[in-house]
Amino acid sequence: MVKKPDPIDVHVGSRLRLRRTLMGMSQEKLARSLSLTFQQIQKYERGANRIGAGRLFRLGQILEVPVGFFYDDMSLEVKQSYVDTPGFAELGQEPYQHKDEASRRETLELVRAYYRIQPEEVRRRMFGLVKSVGGGSHRDAASDGEGVNYS
Repeated sequence: MVKKPDPIDVHVGSRLRLRRTLMGMSQEKLARSLSLTFQQIQKYERGANRIGAGRLFRLGQILEVPVGFFYDDMSLEVKQSYVDTPGFAELGQEPYQHKDEASRRETLELVRAYYRIQPEEVRRRMFGLVKSVGGGSHRDAASDGEGVNYS
């Protein structure tokens, strides 16, 4: 019997990978700062190994995020996997498939490249262009409270 990763461990690992990648930090560099191997970081990011409370706190410090960041944006499916199962959470669970587009390498690289665009006005115009090509409206893009005008 093959043990499947716990859905929460997979989610926490994906958030770890997201933040590490957004900061442009390699697995090797993160591993060195924790006195671990990069293979251990890989296991954390896949959810194959659980991250202990102390290590999660240290990761938050290194990656400059609060511990709660690792639990943000958890899907209802993951949350309910613990509510609906009496006793041990592993019993009766469906195989977990991680489908978060925000954690795909392509998305992460795009976000990092976007924030390197200078000056800010050019970056905002690029945002408007991408939204337009992707089918979103400029009004949607500006609804984040910044009152951005892309024209």
